[in-house]
Amino acid sequence: MNKFISLSLSILILNGCYEMSINNPPKPKKIPYKLEAHGDIRIDDYYWMRDDTRSDPELISYLESENDYFQNWRDSNIDYESSIYKELKSMIPDEEETLRVKDGSFYYYSRIKASEQYSTYYRNSTNEEILLDVNKEAEGKEFYNVAGLNISPDENLLLYGEDLNGRREYTLRIKNLKNNSLLEDEIVKASPSAIWSNDSEYIIYAKKDDETLIQNQIYLHKLGTNQDEDKLIYKESDNEFNIWLSESRTKKYIYVYIEKTNSSEVWLMDKSDPLKPLELVLKRSEGHLYSVEDGGDYFYALSNHNDAKNFKVMRFKGTDFNDIDKWQNVLDDRETHYIEDMLTFTNHIVIQSRFDGIPIIEILDINSNKFSEIKMNDEVYDLGLAYNNDFNSSFFRYSYSSLKTTPQIYKYDLYDNENKVVWKKQVNNFLDTNYEVKRIKTLARDKTEVPVSIVYKKGVDLETAPLLIYGYGSYGINMDSGFRSSITPLLNRGFIFAIAQIRGGADMGRYWYEDGRMMKKNNTFFDFIDATKFLIENGIGNPKKLFATGGSAGGLLMGAVINYEPELYKGIVSAVPFVDVLTTMSDESIPLTTFEYDEWGNPENKDEYMYMKTYSPYDNIYKANYPSVLVTTSLFDSQVQYFEPAKYVPKLRENSTSGNPIFLSINLVGGHGGKSGRLESLKEIARDYSFILNIE
Repeated sequence: MNKFISLSLSILILNGCYEMSINNPPKPKKIPYKLEAHGDIRIDDYYWMRDDTRSDPELISYLESENDYFQNWRDSNIDYESSIYKELKSMIPDEEETLRVKDGSFYYYSRIKASEQYSTYYRNSTNEEILLDVNKEAEGKEFYNVAGLNISPDENLLLYGEDLNGRREYTLRIKNLKNNSLLEDEIVKASPSAIWSNDSEYIIYAKKDDETLIQNQIYLHKLGTNQDEDKLIYKESDNEFNIWLSESRTKKYIYVYIEKTNSSEVWLMDKSDPLKPLELVLKRSEGHLYSVEDGGDYFYALSNHNDAKNFKVMRFKGTDFNDIDKWQNVLDDRETHYIEDMLTFTNHIVIQSRFDGIPIIEILDINSNKFSEIKMNDEVYDLGLAYNNDFNSSFFRYSYSSLKTTPQIYKYDLYDNENKVVWKKQVNNFLDTNYEVKRIKTLARDKTEVPVSIVYKKGVDLETAPLLIYGYGSYGINMDSGFRSSITPLLNRGFIFAIAQIRGGADMGRYWYEDGRMMKKNNTFFDFIDATKFLIENGIGNPKKLFATGGSAGGLLMGAVINYEPELYKGIVSAVPFVDVLTTMSDESIPLTTFEYDEWGNPENKDEYMYMKTYSPYDNIYKANYPSVLVTTSLFDSQVQYFEPAKYVPKLRENSTSGNPIFLSINLVGGHGGKSGRLESLKEIARDYSFILNIE
């Protein structure tokens, strides 16, 4: 229901730049800025909104005026936010505790109360110890996020990263667990995923380039020294590659991964002697992707070598580094199974694969070469290997949930094949038998079958029910059908919720990703549109009550689909949307740009430039009957810079001929995931759903 009330309320902000009322949105100034490449000229009236300092008074004034404009509209409509927020909070138990996992001498776990924003981390041997109370650490801070908690091998020190603005530039801190005091060591602008040396004397961490935010440096920090004394271990010179660290399952090595979309390289660091030179496993080559795991007697690799598009498992000795011809195939590439992950154990390899878009777990007995698969309960679901820190263990754990099954952790014994639930998330006021889940193969315009999962409350008339469809479709990231308590308020109000596994993800295999990136990117958008239409044509969803949502690259999806089909959807919620593709990808100074050339294209190449221009949402806005749109972002977002959605909204608004409301809601403190804290996240969900319900 639309309830526009004509109010004479106007707000004068700063020097009077933005006079605004409910029916008179903010009108930021226009300064035409010419962008030219390959003889193509684009004029951007809002280019001036880019301020890398994020402090320009006129810019902040404009952003605040957009928040006020949206707030005025919210105040004039039905307040669904309060009731939805209460519903979401009511689903949270009084206190939650994670699975207790043994590591060394202690069991580690965390707890959070219903009234708390953050978790408190504990360990227990004979007595419970508080490792870190994040609620206390966050006191007095507008934004606070902790990541990368890591206990030293001697079990006396806690390493963790703090982010105070959402920019994902962490400060590493070290806590002495014997006396609960912080060491003087402080490592700024680092990745939180830092790793200890085996003697607990060194910290190995990755650092980002100050301008591009691409992670391209590895440093070694000795406890008790200043950061400026840290030793540079490796620096990547090719700005299309990104670096990250991980620890081997045997705890002997640190892996230094150097990757871009279609090429990778792995180096080994000896955890017992981190001052030794890194050792290269296999030199990078274009088109070859591989990852490595120590398996004791052998190293194992997931590799797409020799056109193994869905990846294969190989093994090799340390003496075979840099000679892939000596590596042996343990599990060949299969056209039907896409391998995503693996765990090595003394006598087994546990493999996470996908079959027909559904995740599965397979187990290979190394000695007998027998292969088995674990059977799952639901037709469609989500799972992942989790809490597996012991190479010598006789069991492994995996997480499991579905759109109507609350999250659980299973423990599977590798020798007697016993499979049992060892932890289950408590969700109040939710009964799985009240809901129905289906998986549907929709048909895209090129006759490709696109899977869509739907969930709805039993008894709902599918033909007349409003439909909210969600998609992403980039970077090979899968959109599996895991439990989402956040959608329950909409389901209880008669909505159908759908997840489209469109190309650009890797849901159906590596080819699914390849068919939705670079010069095939439009498949992503057409899949989403065609899946929506297929559902409607087959009696699932009311064609007059269609809504869509997506975030980040999924926000790009939202921007593209409403340019292609402006009248298909009634409302759109677009979170931190990547909408100014061509301008961003043409500017190497914008964070993370060069790292993504193989995802979207390099604008220096004319054909790639012109193809990006066919779908870049900001460049393709035109006079059309656009739907109601809510765009959300954060000023300190490091992944999608705030100025993309900030520019997009006024341009979309001035070209829309429908009269439907178009809003920008921006967190002036916060990052890619919005505000910090669990309860703040629920408030943002309630805001988005209230927008949908008010335009329904």
